[in-house]
Parts: sequence; C-alpha cells; structure tokens
Amino acid sequence: MKLLQVAAEIFPLVKTGGLADVMGALPQALAAEGHEVRLVLPGLPAIADAVRHQQTVCRLGPMFGAGRVDLLLGRMPFSDLPVYVIDAPFLYRRSGGPYQASDGIEWPDNAQRFGLLGWVAAHLAGGELDPEWVPELLQAHDWHAAMACAYLVANPAIDVATVFTVHNLAFQGLFAAADFHLLGLPGRLMHATGLEFHQQLSFMKAGLKFADHVTTVSPTYAREIATPDHGFGLHGVIQSRVSSVSGILNGVDGEVWNPATDPALHRRYSATELDGKADNKRMLQRQLELAERDDAMLIAVVSRLSSQKGLDLLLDALPAILGRGAQLVVQGTGDPGLEAAFRNVAAVHSGQVAVRIGYDEAWAHAMIGAADAVLVPSRFEPCGLTQLYGLRYGSLPIVRRVGGLADTVVDADDAALAADRATGFSFDHPTPGALDEAVWRAQQLYAQPQRWRQVMVRAMAKNFSWQEAALHYGELYQRVVAIRRGRGAAR
Repeated sequence: MKLLQVAAEIFPLVKTGGLADVMGALPQALAAEGHEVRLVLPGLPAIADAVRHQQTVCRLGPMFGAGRVDLLLGRMPFSDLPVYVIDAPFLYRRSGGPYQASDGIEWPDNAQRFGLLGWVAAHLAGGELDPEWVPELLQAHDWHAAMACAYLVANPAIDVATVFTVHNLAFQGLFAAADFHLLGLPGRLMHATGLEFHQQLSFMKAGLKFADHVTTVSPTYAREIATPDHGFGLHGVIQSRVSSVSGILNGVDGEVWNPATDPALHRRYSATELDGKADNKRMLQRQLELAERDDAMLIAVVSRLSSQKGLDLLLDALPAILGRGAQLVVQGTGDPGLEAAFRNVAAVHSGQVAVRIGYDEAWAHAMIGAADAVLVPSRFEPCGLTQLYGLRYGSLPIVRRVGGLADTVVDADDAALAADRATGFSFDHPTPGALDEAVWRAQQLYAQPQRWRQVMVRAMAKNFSWQEAALHYGELYQRVVAIRRGRGAAR
C-alpha cells in the first residue's frame, strides 16, 4: 500500500519527545512489511540540511506568510526512505526548537507554519503536487499535521483514506480564532462542529473530527481520552467517534536500543550474560560521584521534568526512598521549579542523588543501562517509551498504572511472581505515598538477588517491536481503505 506519513519531527534529526522516536522507526517498519512509504516534513534546519539528493518537485510561490515555498523530494539519512521537504525558509529556518524560540516562547506564526504542513500533505495526497506518486492513505501525527485532514474535507474531490494519530492529547495546537483566515479554509469549518474549540481554533480537533480513523499510541490511552479526566475538553468529540478510535502500542527500535550492542554502555550485556550490567552501574556511580555500592538500588529518571510526568510526586516521596538507601539519577529538562528542586536535592544528598539538567541521548542510554530500575510515575502517559527501554535493558520499570504504562508493565505482585509473569512494579493513585509503596516493594525484591534476576530476565524477554506495531497498522490501513472505497461505491 502507498502510505504518506506526515509529522513535524523525526529522530535523530529533530526530537522533542516520543513522536520523533515513532517517526524514526514506524515508517521503516512499514517499509519492511512491503508498504511503499513516503514522508512529509517541514524544512527545519536539521531536516533540510540532512536529507540527501534533494530535487525540486514543484515551486508553490508565496503562501502562508512565506515569500517562497518549494517542495523538494530527497532521501532520509540512515533509512533512505523518500521524503518530501517543505522548503520555506521564512517559516522554518530558525534557531531554537521546532515550536518555540530559544527563550521558550511559542513562535507567533505557528498556525501558518503547521497549516502549511497540512496543506502540502493534503495536496500531495490528491496527486496535485507530485502526480507521479499518489498515496492510498495519509497518516497525520499529532496536532502539527492534523490540518491535512481539514484540507482534505474542504476538497471532497480528493479521495484518499486518512488516519490521525494522537501522541499526546494535552498538546492541542490552539490558536486565536482570528488566525483562521490565514489558513485558506471555508468559513463553515470554523464552528463547534468543526475546528472551533471554546472560541479558539484547534488543530488537534481537525484530526479528531475529520480523519477516517483515529489511533492513539496504546489501547488503554484510547479508552482514557474518551473520559473527562484524560480528554482535555475533547472527550465529547472522541466519544462521538468511539467506533473509529483505537490504540496501537508503540514499539522499540531494536537496533538503537539493544544492551548487547549499545555503544553508549561501558560494558554490553544480554539476558543470558547479565554480569555486564553491574559494571555499567559501577561506572555510572563513579562518573556521577555516587557512592559505589552494589547493594543500593539505583533508580533512573529520564524524562521531561513536568507535573504530567508525576515528578513532583517523586520529590515528595524522596525522603523516605533515600532513607532506605536507594540512589537516584535524573536526566531531563522542563519546568524551572522542578529543575531547581532536583538540583537542590542533589546538592543536599551528594553521593546519593545526581542530576543532569538537559537531554543527551548517549547519557540516556548509559543511565538506563546502568540502573536497576527506571521510574515513570506519570499522571497520564499515552504510551511511554522509557519503560519499554527499561524492560529491554533489564532495568525494571516502576510506573503508575495509566495509558501505555498499564499496557506494558506486569506488576510484581505475589501471583505474577509465582507465575513468572512479573516485569516491574505498578501503583494506581497519583500520590507520594502510593509511589513510595511501589518503590519500597521494588527495594524488597532487589534485596533478593535471585528473584530480582528472574524478573529481569522475564522483562528482557518481552517483545515490543516496531515489526509487531507495523503489522497492526497494516491491518488497520486495509480496513480504513476498504471502508472508504465502500462508501465511494455506495455513492
């Protein structure tokens, strides 16, 4: 099947979160299953400078506030997949991040920047921009790409199936209603039944309302976003489409995340040769000036520092956790208050807590490879990748039982341990006490090396591969295309 994948970021070129990891792996997995896959990406500096063999497909002229827009076709580095790059220097060639300036302020013209992404994707899907390659299905990822679905609905002559994937409903692409006129869409779409959301313009709503099918990145999250607690005001829209909403778990790139081959590790290891993991722990303790103690359970947090991730809960629970002798390493960036709080904890508990503010991919691998446990206490978590990396590296996840965390971690209660099914530790309530109780249970099991090793081996045997995810997506694509064709025949 010919598939057009649309997103704003892709690993390893541009990454702000899990979306980039998905885009770096899912298209390759789909291609490996025999699908003909092409990507559409904005011409951000890291993307435009890395894509190989770029040739001009068409010149679009001035639009969306840019004086010049060209569409280029090249090849992705690493994967060699074909990729359309939207070359609009005025909109995309900027320092800072893909959505924000270096000072953390959102770019004021994001509606135009990502409206253009959706417009180009829709017109590619219609065969207008590159008649030599016309997809059967367009998949738009998160709010940045969601407007592709709106442009397709505005032009019913374009008959292409669409899937919209929600990676995190909390980020919705909300803009002033006055920005609607910048998008070149018919006014009928700026109503409550369309893109209007509490007197604002919602890009996320474009995907939720107008795609043929909506997916999320885990089955549990697909159910959660239909509830007031997790729907961020859009649960009614999702409830109205419940038969067209489903969840497919993200996977792990087995080449990037593999403790047997990972160049970021001091010593590589596997489920059958686990001794190297202890050497990684000692090296990390040495590098981060922690006490070199084998008996201290080393907990790693590699995360955005935000209340969504439940890290304020960790701060409140830390006195009890550290009091039982655990060690903590943290890498992340985010809320300035949380950054300062973790720095302060590290200063007060030198030798027991180490904090790195910022993000470094090699350090993330080293921390997860060295840790005994990875902690993901999220208030909500669409899928989560850190716990999947932890499972693969035998660093047992300690997670809150929500979203993809609930779908991927089997709590080490007595029954699961007896049946040899346990892969980590879970808790339900978003409270410091519940988090601390889960860590305490982990520490109790850690004090029993043989039983801990048994759970490590079980965790490392879990298969959350992109090949599995690609198979599920392929089945979904076939159903969505068949339904659309059936509707067309009925007309």
